[in-house]
Amino acid sequence: MSRRLPVIGILGGGQLARMLALAAAPLGVRCSVVDGSADACAGQLAPLRVADWRDLASLEQFAAAVDVVTFDFENVPAATAEWLRQRVPVYPSPEALAVAQDRISEKMLFCSIGLDTPDFAAVSTRAELDAAVARIGAPAILKTRRLGYDGKGQFRLRGAADVDAAWQALGAQATPHGLVLEAFVPFTRELSVLAVRGRDGEFRTWPLTQNWHHQGILALSHAPAEVAPELAALAVQTARALAEKLDYVGVFALELFEHQGRLLGNEMAPRVHNSGHWTIEGAVASQFENHVRAVLGLPLGATTLRAPSLMFNWIGALPEPVAAALSLDDVHWHDYGKEAWADRKVGHATLACADGERLLARAQSLAQALGRETQLAPALPALRASAVSGG
Repeated sequence: MSRRLPVIGILGGGQLARMLALAAAPLGVRCSVVDGSADACAGQLAPLRVADWRDLASLEQFAAAVDVVTFDFENVPAATAEWLRQRVPVYPSPEALAVAQDRISEKMLFCSIGLDTPDFAAVSTRAELDAAVARIGAPAILKTRRLGYDGKGQFRLRGAADVDAAWQALGAQATPHGLVLEAFVPFTRELSVLAVRGRDGEFRTWPLTQNWHHQGILALSHAPAEVAPELAALAVQTARALAEKLDYVGVFALELFEHQGRLLGNEMAPRVHNSGHWTIEGAVASQFENHVRAVLGLPLGATTLRAPSLMFNWIGALPEPVAAALSLDDVHWHDYGKEAWADRKVGHATLACADGERLLARAQSLAQALGRETQLAPALPALRASAVSGG
């Protein structure tokens, strides 16, 4: 008699769903994907149902064929997740998804667990924008409350003279969901806590990760971040408080700014996250494996570091020549099978090395081989510090 394998239904068929499917297979778990695009890259590895989030007839069939539902990006309508929850378990919960979809709700959540944020103000009219700029000052960043990611839906105000341009760029999106003005923080570095919580409440985190962005899109991630032990402990404590407040199940990322010895909340992502891709090779159990385990109610895997790691994010197009990268030891190459276009995440490479000194040398070799020295440059001070400390 054939054995029935559990099936995880994934809302969204991008690279995160693709990597979830890859992680699920060794556990004897199948994945099924729903996406509005027929060429969603996860469809190369798992059955793909092409459907709109409002196509209830198709979603009904989807729900009947899976054991649990999760999602690979936070812009899935919370109403769709809630509708599905009436038919099949959904993790993380629709409530966690809804909070992360609204920047104001997200900031209020941070404040409720004692996590400070950059100063902010809700904006729905031009007069409210003028008042917010007068109170918060400039530089500041005007953002859409919803549907913003990878630098989209944002306008940086360098001074009061930019208010007209900011409103012209984003004012049309002030209704029905509104905008938010955030004080610009000259942070020392951006960090992310990658955490997982099981159905039984078990909570684990991977080593703290430091991130660098280019034009609002993640360019590099390094783990473990060289952070004071008390600050690292506070980051983990904050992530745990967030997970328990939401009764969260699955993997999430909490993005933080380190500023003047303090941690400020930036955003949370209620899903596996770009800054955690290094865990595939650099940790005992990756973020993808542990998300699969968590949503199915399986015991969590160890989040222990295997080796210091650095992830290069490939945006717009894969760098060439790939053979030059693959000829280097410690390089792990990931091609998402996506058509290349501007600002699109099409792949990544991870270096997982025995120590910080080797990681620095390999990173410089890889960057040189692919012509990515400029991309690597912002991370070099942190990598050198890690090499000196023996990390």
